This record gives sequence, structure tokens and C-alpha cells, in this order.
Amino acid sequence: MFVFVSILLVFVAYIVSIKFVYFRFSQLWPLLRNKISTPLYTTGNAHFCPTQERTGALLRNSEDEKPRVTAIETRALLVTAHPDDECMFFAPTILKLVESQASVYLLCLSTGNYNNQGVQRKRELLDSCAVLGIPSNHVTIIDDKELPDDPAVQWSTALVSSLILKHIQNYSISLVLTFDGRGVSGHANHIAIYKTLSHLASAGRLPKGCQIFSLHSISILRKYLSVLELPVSWLLPSDFCCVIGLEEYKRAKKAMLCHRSQLLWFRRLYILFSRYMFVNTYQAILVETKNVKIY
Repeated sequence: MFVFVSILLVFVAYIVSIKFVYFRFSQLWPLLRNKISTPLYTTGNAHFCPTQERTGALLRNSEDEKPRVTAIETRALLVTAHPDDECMFFAPTILKLVESQASVYLLCLSTGNYNNQGVQRKRELLDSCAVLGIPSNHVTIIDDKELPDDPAVQWSTALVSSLILKHIQNYSISLVLTFDGRGVSGHANHIAIYKTLSHLASAGRLPKGCQIFSLHSISILRKYLSVLELPVSWLLPSDFCCVIGLEEYKRAKKAMLCHRSQLLWFRRLYILFSRYMFVNTYQAILVETKNVKIY
């Protein structure tokens, strides 16, 4: 009986902690939103730590000082490798940015033609983006033989660099979001994007004020705890965080279901159990500031 009561109390406490995360995130989101609208990472390494309310990354110089840039001016570019990456891994971020009236653009570097389904998968990607709130004229899908959907092929760094830089220039992008060095799922195409953006950042080839955030890869145990993983993500330090609730999860699920060609049994389990359907946490990539022109 004692063991049963103890387990019940632990379960109740954990549910309360999840509710607390949602409450605190709703309070901190305006500050996080302003944070990504203001280029902080060109000069320092401030980190978002949800357990500390007053951090240098979250506070302005004074309470009366207005943010230098409003959220509506945020122009975010999501760089992915394949159709369905946008909703499998980045749905919480896209939904929160769209909700905040940010302009969100998507650059997908392949058609996902690994099984000769490229034409269908392009249509599915546009349907998914419509559900998430990204207009079709903000979506670019690259169909280039040098960038195949194939983990065995090394993507051209020069080509990927030129495509990303062109988008940053054409759309005046202030925020770039992509995978980290482990690619979330370990896919070589994901990792190639991270390596390219890291090189561009360290070489000072990005315009002044442009920030880059890479999505945290986590252990497989955490990855499939679904919403139960929220307190863990909340307690661990990150540079940017997005959390969504049940109604937004339904939209993320609807976007995933648009990718009908990919809905194998394990993808359906992913929709139910993946933590990435509820929360995204990011690490900032330090951008070297140089006054460069992009041609």
C-alpha cells in the first residue's frame, strides 16, 4: 500500500511540474520572443535558464526600455533537408513564431526523392506548411542532383552555403534555425546543414545581426517520453525554447498527417510519443561579426 501511495504521489507531483512548465513558459515567452528579435549572440554567450528569472539574456537595461526590435520584425528561416523535417522536428517553433506574427520562411534542400517519391513529397510539404501557417510563397524546395536525399552522399558545402546565403539576403533574414551537429536523427544530410552554417558563422560570412540556433539532439529515452519530457527540457539550460499545448499539438499532428507517403507504422508512433511534437530547445551558434556583402 505504501509503495502504491508513493508512486501515486510521485506521478501527481510530475503532472504538477508539467503544468508549472506551461505556466512559466507562458510568462517567459514574450521575453524569449524579444530575445530572438534582438541580436544578442554576436557579442556574448548568455544562456536561457528557465530556473533563473533574471539572466542577462532575458533582461533589458531597464524596465522602461522598449525592445530594439519587435516580434513582428522577426524574419526566420528554417533550413531543413527533407520534406517532413519541418513538422517532425520543428513544429513547436514554427507554430509559436507564426502565432507571434513573425515571418517564417522554409528552405528545404531536397525533394525527398530517396524512393522516387519526390513529386508527391513536394506537394505534401506545401500542405504541411499550410497547416503550420507558412505561406506557399515562403517555401523553397531545392531539386538538385548534387543534393540527393541520401545519407551516403556528401552534400556540397559550397552549394548549400550559396543557397542559404541567397535566402538570407533575399528575405532579410534575422534568425536561422536548423539541426545541430548530431542531426537529431543522425541523418548525414541534417548534419551537413549544421556544418555549413557553423562554417558560415565562424567565417563571418553572415550579415550583421543574423542569429543561428541549432536544435538540440537528445537521447532516445528522452526523445520518446512525449510530453513527460517537458520538465527535463525546462530544467536543462538552452539558448531558446518553444513549448506548445494540446491544441497546437493537434495542428502539428495534422501537419505530420499531410505526409501520407511517409506514414509508416513507426511514424505514427513518433506522432504519439516524440518529445519534438511538444518542445524544441536550441543552442545558439556564435556568429563572428564582419561587415560583409553577399552577392
